[in-house]
Amino acid sequence: MKDIILTEKPLRVILDKRAKNTHKGDFGKVIIRAGSTGMMGAACLCAKAALRTGAGLVTMAVSPQHFPIAQISIPEAMCCMLQETYKKALKSDAVVIGPGIGSDEDNKILIVNLMMEYEGTIVLDADGLNIMGDLLFDSSFPRKAKLIITPHEGEAARLLKCSREDISAARMECATILAANLGAVTVLKGAGTVIANSDGDIYVNTTGNPGMATGGSGDVLSGMIGALCAQGLSPEKSAAFGVYLHGMAGDMAAEEKGEYGMIASDIIEYIPYAIKRVIK
Repeated sequence: MKDIILTEKPLRVILDKRAKNTHKGDFGKVIIRAGSTGMMGAACLCAKAALRTGAGLVTMAVSPQHFPIAQISIPEAMCCMLQETYKKALKSDAVVIGPGIGSDEDNKILIVNLMMEYEGTIVLDADGLNIMGDLLFDSSFPRKAKLIITPHEGEAARLLKCSREDISAARMECATILAANLGAVTVLKGAGTVIANSDGDIYVNTTGNPGMATGGSGDVLSGMIGALCAQGLSPEKSAAFGVYLHGMAGDMAAEEKGEYGMIASDIIEYIPYAIKRVIK
């Protein structure tokens, strides 16, 4: 067990400068199951963040009526039909599920099937966590996939069946409990985001600011973590580095625009500059 404070210096060795003779296939395929009627912003933010974090190919799994929104908003991303999600996910390097998908039972079936058959990393966020609920704690549930969960304090409280105040009072302990019981890298979001793995190791983030407490910020983080997984980083490093970069991009945005008027898209805008700073 170890406690690590996330700062810039130890993270410089995680991403290398890219070789000249590379192509998009070298940087991973991410499929994102996100968005629904009235919540397509979540899907678009997640996909754009994944692209800005360096994923070579990003596919958004959305309903056909939402294709125009997705393809106009994020022309660099591809779209696939919902019924194609499972098949395409099996051929992807990372899967992100949850932002803005609602409580449709088909999404639960998709998550369960992928956890049983997919051998890569799944980033489970937002509605994905709410859909799965107690099933995540079922030790008899066969799972091949590596799992990263990204709850905020309210979602963590629902998973652990306690109050939000209980989570706030013991953030590191709660993150550790979730990681151990679920066998998942756990990202407990909030000021000083805590990342815990199932071995009891804990990372505490040092970047970020109150301006990031805005709708869509978590969707951006999920896309970033998924992109890092797709580029070959371990779930633990993807979570830790993704959280740190997310906060750094938010800090750069706040310095330029101030905390009051920041929106999630501003964080995405500064992701490339945060990466540039870390790998220079």
